[in-house]
Amino acid sequence: MSMDSLLAEFSRLHFPNPPATSAQLAAFEARVGWKLDEELRAFYLHSNGGSLFKPIPNAKYCILSLDEIERARIAIRGRDQDGAGPASHFTLVDMQDTNFVVVDVAKREARRYPLLDAFHETYPEEVPRIAASFEEFLERALHSGNRAFWLSK
Repeated sequence: MSMDSLLAEFSRLHFPNPPATSAQLAAFEARVGWKLDEELRAFYLHSNGGSLFKPIPNAKYCILSLDEIERARIAIRGRDQDGAGPASHFTLVDMQDTNFVVVDVAKREARRYPLLDAFHETYPEEVPRIAASFEEFLERALHSGNRAFWLSK
């Protein structure tokens, strides 16, 4: 599916927030020190976060707003130190069970950032890649039946 189709499905069947403004995107990029890729930029201009399948606070998939995105090591380990995880991992989706889907901004491939599973008990030692891009992640999540698709058999 195209990103436009995925965004339309997200708006039609799920729980989007109002869009972010260009000023909010610029403020976010200045705060975190990296630029959103085209897919993330399209998502945030469409919806500044939101949830899949159920509204917050009952949602499993909570795509964070720009203001909520932070270094994964702070969100998971509570400290901004190298031993707590790479500085290049940022939270993107709160799975509401102390686990996150994170974006690795140091591993940009084909102008897109990969997404990783950050399980609180094994982070940062084990951080498996679950999608090559946000578009791939969103497509698989939208069709997951509200399950963590990377854990489902």
